[in-house]
Amino acid sequence: MRDAIVTSAGARIRWTELPGGSPPRIYIHGIGAMSGAYYAEVVADPRLAGNRSLLIDMLGFGLSDRPADFRYTIDDHAAVLARALEQAQVRAAELVAHSMGGAVATVLASRYPDLVSSLVLVDANLDPYVPERQPGMSGIATYTEADFLAGGWQEVRDRVGEHWWATMRLAGREALHRSAVHLARGTTPSVREQLMRLDMPRTFIHPEQDPPLDGQQLRSAGVALVPVAGAGHNVMLDNPEGFIQAVATHSRRASTLLTRDR
Repeated sequence: MRDAIVTSAGARIRWTELPGGSPPRIYIHGIGAMSGAYYAEVVADPRLAGNRSLLIDMLGFGLSDRPADFRYTIDDHAAVLARALEQAQVRAAELVAHSMGGAVATVLASRYPDLVSSLVLVDANLDPYVPERQPGMSGIATYTEADFLAGGWQEVRDRVGEHWWATMRLAGREALHRSAVHLARGTTPSVREQLMRLDMPRTFIHPEQDPPLDGQQLRSAGVALVPVAGAGHNVMLDNPEGFIQAVATHSRRASTLLTRDR
């Protein structure tokens, strides 16, 4: 296990690292998850195993520290991830990021372009939403923070089921609630707008039966849309083979494009 101090109070982000070549590949999980549990199977596949790989846990989740005084905005998550990658001596990385992690990765790529060479988003959150009308993440953002900490988290636990709770229970409760609230609020400019403005290879992987909103808009901006059959939101767990093929295809495409542009 590796770690990096990322806040002035000494909070640490932690990750598991596998050796390999360039470009380094950074795996980022979604809300209430951790990268080891979601990506270990696919990272070990020979088609993806040749790159230096960091299975990183965002601050507040998994193996990383859970400071109660951190704001956990999408911008803040991106900033501390950038500090961790800088300390890991990562440059020009390929980011593979799921769900909320995809929003964080997009902001990271937009704000710290030297750290990122290409981007793979896995059913990522691109737009703000009203929690009461679209209670994603099992309604975490519909609670006030006080109500969530006082017992709302138990109601969420009972709704999410054993699989998600296995990793969600490791998260800081402030981290869970604040991350969900700020994900619903979105960023300025929006994650979608930042994604479309990026000048790098970008792929959006999504369940075949659930195409991303405004897919034509993303295609027009040069984002490759890759549907994966037989998968729900957790594409890498539901269809590992489809996920591996999509990431490997992106890597070959990115290598070709980046070599041509040099």
